[in-house]
Amino acid sequence: MAERMDDAARRALAALEDRLDERTAAYLNACVRCGLCADSCHVFLATGDPETIPAKKAERVARLYRRYHTLLGRIAPRFAGAEDASDEALDALATAAFGRCTVCGRCALHCSVGLDPAAILRFARLMAQAAGRVPKGIQASIDLARATGNNMGIAREDVIETLSWLEEDLRDTTGDASIQLPVDRPGARVYYVLNPRELKFFPLSISAAGMIFHAAGENWTLSSTDFDLTNYGMFAADEAAAGEFSGRIVRRAEELGVEELVVAECGHGYRALRWEAPEWLGRRLPFRVTSFVEVMARYLAEGRLALDPSRNPARVTLHDPCNLVRHGGVIEEQRRVLRAAVADFVEMTPNRLDNYCCGGGGGLLAASEHAAARLEAGRPKADQIRATGAKVVAAPCHNCIDQLGEINRHYKLGVEVKTIAEIVADALTTGGPG
Repeated sequence: MAERMDDAARRALAALEDRLDERTAAYLNACVRCGLCADSCHVFLATGDPETIPAKKAERVARLYRRYHTLLGRIAPRFAGAEDASDEALDALATAAFGRCTVCGRCALHCSVGLDPAAILRFARLMAQAAGRVPKGIQASIDLARATGNNMGIAREDVIETLSWLEEDLRDTTGDASIQLPVDRPGARVYYVLNPRELKFFPLSISAAGMIFHAAGENWTLSSTDFDLTNYGMFAADEAAAGEFSGRIVRRAEELGVEELVVAECGHGYRALRWEAPEWLGRRLPFRVTSFVEVMARYLAEGRLALDPSRNPARVTLHDPCNLVRHGGVIEEQRRVLRAAVADFVEMTPNRLDNYCCGGGGGLLAASEHAAARLEAGRPKADQIRATGAKVVAAPCHNCIDQLGEINRHYKLGVEVKTIAEIVADALTTGGPG
């Protein structure tokens, strides 16, 4: 066991050595321990545990950095606040990075000296991944996606069968025999990629997208292979896996010859494909990458959708997914869409860049060993929702929808959680159910 641990420590320290740059070193040296980041963290607000303060979590990396990259840390580690890369230290690093942080980035907005603790926690994940300490559920999702092409192991035949059934149901529901869920159509202008959970558990979100594309007169396609927008490699800081998963979608888009890759409502999927994939793949993408939220806003601005907000009379509030908003820059589009699609829209407080993480981000939904902590961390979001008096929570991210569904039941909020597309589809007056 000791030998394996030594190997793990060497791998973690090699990751630190390989990726350490001036910015990261500055972050590790510059924290003034003012404590302002504490109240910015939904996990700390929910638990009050000092170990969940962002600066305290980032300190797990700083202690290892000082031990191996500073003179004082080498000769007087206790005095320097440094520690060896022991079994206990690496376990604590992984717990801080995965179990006590969703790397939502809200703490960076409130740091008194302009640091980004979430960037350090992403660095901690990199080291934990190198040491073989990724949560089992996250690693299992990576392994399954590598083996089968998507993180739920859905076979190509089942994808085709499900989409065919959904298309038939759409035609029956709308009375429009021309509506389609096209699959593997070369030369389509738009390639629409999915979260596999939509095929298994949320098929209505696919139907809603189909209705919207049809109403807008879009030339679009789905794919029976390489459609999985989720990227658990990004959550695990496993850049080889992350690049592999993004590369599959990019290659499929190139095979289909599309002009635009549209990412279904998924915060981390959008971030991975829009902002991170070019870095992982080492090249510019030859097509536009957009969120479906942006596409719906564009269709409205172009007059391609007719909506009746009275079809959505209940009060609706909006959850801002961290990766879509803080890390993705898609902020106002969802608001323009909802104001056109619902009769009573109310914001949470705080909102936009300052909104609280739902508690399920950063891959935490897949980490069953942290399930209880995840639900506890969702309390600030539950309080936000309850304060709005809303009956419907719009959430343009399926990971967020799963977490919000759980905290809805756990905290007895009595709300319905829906995607933006589902709400828009309910309001359509052309190509919709009416």
